[in-house]
Amino acid sequence: MHCPRCHTENRPQAKFCEECAAPLARACAHCGAELSPTAKFCPECAHPAAAGRGAQARFASPESYTPRHL
Repeated sequence: MHCPRCHTENRPQAKFCEECAAPLARACAHCGAELSPTAKFCPECAHPAAAGRGAQARFASPESYTPRHL
């Protein structure tokens, strides 16, 4: 991902520029529209913005950490 402020090339998953800390824009995984760094949904197609970042996967299902006796 290319920083619009300092033009440094960053990792695709980066939320902020590794050189100047500017927030990096994202693209909608569904339609390709540009998303703001804080967007939760695409302004063009209303597709969830978190789907492309894996935000949903960071929480494990309750079954994986709940003791069996509960």
